[in-house]
Amino acid sequence: MTPPDFRIGSGWDSHEFVPGRPFWLGGLLLDHTAGLAGHSDGDVLLHAVCDALLGGLGEGDIGAHFASSDPQWRNASSERFVRHALQLTHRAGWEINNLDANLILEQPRIQPLREQLRESVAALLGISSDRVSIKAKTPEGLSLPSTAIAQVVVLLRRG
Repeated sequence: MTPPDFRIGSGWDSHEFVPGRPFWLGGLLLDHTAGLAGHSDGDVLLHAVCDALLGGLGEGDIGAHFASSDPQWRNASSERFVRHALQLTHRAGWEINNLDANLILEQPRIQPLREQLRESVAALLGISSDRVSIKAKTPEGLSLPSTAIAQVVVLLRRG
């Protein structure tokens, strides 16, 4: 019996907090004093999820599919980007085995939001929340108080 094929994809993104923008994270609109800069909605977690999926497929990165110079993506929901990457994943015969994410930011505190974020990302990906891990770290010693960073690893398996 041939073992199943697996692929690993990784994604990384960062955005600066800016006043006057809504704060989107993991597909959730959160109450915070500032939102994340970006051509789209700035959802750093979903951008990293998209890049992880695309990377696992060998399909480049989010910028290759959704150029920041293209006005149609101005303020676009990052869920659209993830849905596109997920569609490519399924068309190529792959399924998400699990996803592991690290969020690096000082504020807001992620612990009280962790389960909501897991549920939101899992629902978007069409997998159970026990296949999604969300962890949070502060950027100690990095002098990045106004930056949010997301790092995601996804394991794909043949469907």
